[in-house]
This record gives sequence, C-alpha cells and structure tokens, in this order.
Amino acid sequence: MALTLYPAIDLKDGACVRLRRGEMADATVYSDDPGAQARAWQEGGCRWLHVVDLNGAFAGQSVNGDAVAAILAAATVPVQLGGGIRDMAGIERWLAAGVSRVILGSAAAKNPALVAEACRAHPGRIAVGIDARGGMVATEGWAETSTLAAGDLALRFEDAGVAAIIYTDIGRDGMLGGLNLDETLGLAGRISTPVIASGGVGALADLVALKQAVGSSTAVEGVIVGRALYDGRVKLPEALAVLAA
Repeated sequence: MALTLYPAIDLKDGACVRLRRGEMADATVYSDDPGAQARAWQEGGCRWLHVVDLNGAFAGQSVNGDAVAAILAAATVPVQLGGGIRDMAGIERWLAAGVSRVILGSAAAKNPALVAEACRAHPGRIAVGIDARGGMVATEGWAETSTLAAGDLALRFEDAGVAAIIYTDIGRDGMLGGLNLDETLGLAGRISTPVIASGGVGALADLVALKQAVGSSTAVEGVIVGRALYDGRVKLPEALAVLAA
C-alpha cells in the first residue's frame, strides 16, 4: 500500500521553522515565505501539506493566520492544519477558508465531545493529533504532559468518525533519529482509524523501515517529514518513490 508523505510546514512568528523536541526556544528558520514553501513542496510532487501554527498551539488560538492564508493561496493540494484550534467556531472558520482537514490536539485531549461534534458536522475533515512524551499525552504546545496514555486517548475516538490519528513521539521530533515504530505500530494495531506517523525521520532508511514494517496493512496511512526534508537529508523524489512502492 502506498503511504502519503506530508511535508511539515511549522509556523512560528510568520516563518517556516523546525523545533527540536517541541522547544520553541530551539527553532531553526528555513523560510520566511510560507506560501513559496508550500508551492515548492507541491511542485515537488507532494499530494498533501501538513501545517502547524506553533504560536497558536501555545496561545490556544490561531496566531499565524496570515501565513496560513498565504499557504492556502499558493497551494492547490489539500492542507491539514493544527495549532490553537479549540472550538467549533475556529474549526468552521478554517474549513471555510479552504483548509481540507483540521487537526485537534489539545482540544481533543481536554474536550473529546468537541471531536465528536466536529466529526458529525464535517465528516472526513477532522483529524486528531496525539503528541506523546514517554507514551503519555502532552498538550498546550507540548508544554504539559498528562497522565493519559496515548493509546487510551485514541480509543476514545474509535466511533467518532475521525479521518486520521496523527501520532508524534515528542522526544524524537526534530532529532532525526528515526520514527518510534514500536509505539506507532502498537497504536495503529489497537484502533481502526488510520494513523499518520510523525517525529524523527532523519534519513531515507527511516521511510524504508516504515514501509517494510507496515507492509500491506492499511493501519498506517502516511508519514510527516520535516527537518530532514529541509536539510536535504531526505530527497523528496526518493522519499515519494519509497512510499509509493
């Protein structure tokens, strides 16, 4: 089964950045033109874009609205957006603006009823982002770690109609040390909702390992790649070829 590559466009103060382990103070700026970056990923062959408003994740409301609007204006491929979207008004505003899929992270952990309501109102257009530190769910831009296990949170949404669960191992995010395949596949094996892997891709071999581990299973639908693409450690054409094989 082909896997979807989601290039990460993380927004901080209007620029495209990558963090290490979710630390806002440890950010590398890769582009000050999010629209141009979105266009580059699209022209390179990407069929989706993964966008996160990092400031919004900490603030609890959308902050990088202008940058997101620039991405939506530049790209014709679907965009999934997370970070600071905490209520139905925010969900509906971004869907109306052209976002194809809204990602609920902290809101999903703290207000599961919102996920169910949003899925009923917008079937197929709501994803849940589960960010974990040591297997436990982290919220508020990863600033808070809860006592809730990632797998237990995912199970809460089995019947909600969630389009995908985006699972990120915070300890690996931006560190280029490889995906946490054991936890990712373990989570995917417990639920029927498709999983998108995230956090740690640092080389083409990591994508090869994911593809081999997944095999013909439909449990994992795609993978998010950030720093490795920006640094050139992973070449986009090669990555797309591996995941499409």
